Amino acid sequence: MPTETPFWRFSLHFYRQAGVSNACIALQYDCGVDVNLLLFLLWLAAGKRQLSVAGVKRLDEAVRGWRDLTIVPIRDARRKLKGAATLVEPQRQEAFRTKIKAIELEAERLQQEALYGLTRSGPLGTEATRGQAARANVAAYERAVGVSFPKQAVDILVGAFDTVPHGDFSAP
Repeated sequence: MPTETPFWRFSLHFYRQAGVSNACIALQYDCGVDVNLLLFLLWLAAGKRQLSVAGVKRLDEAVRGWRDLTIVPIRDARRKLKGAATLVEPQRQEAFRTKIKAIELEAERLQQEALYGLTRSGPLGTEATRGQAARANVAAYERAVGVSFPKQAVDILVGAFDTVPHGDFSAP
């Protein structure tokens, strides 16, 4: 039975905010961002936790194996099936693609559970204000991967973060 963590609840809520899903997907495809890791950094910021570039790199290294083994190949298969001309009847192929999408979401939820587990032994990073931590964590991720994130996408994420109610997601 799936475990619903405060981080998972935050992610579901945050991802539904106006423009957030498009900004996350753009960062994923254009900059190689791990959306689950990005959401984790924002969830930590909701708990007033700021990470260093080295801290973000450690988290990225911790999730890399799972991401590369499961999430990326599953996502690639799902994307390649969309509208592809194959021997399989289009409706059946789309039904299969929908099942793959559900498996991809489960793989992402498992990654989020594992990330959440890292907070059980104590707080990550240092204390900061929510807004400061959100901006700093996104900037640290940007530096950790060595890619400049589009300002528009970052502004959308930070703006949506500023509207997330305080204390609703039990951030550490």
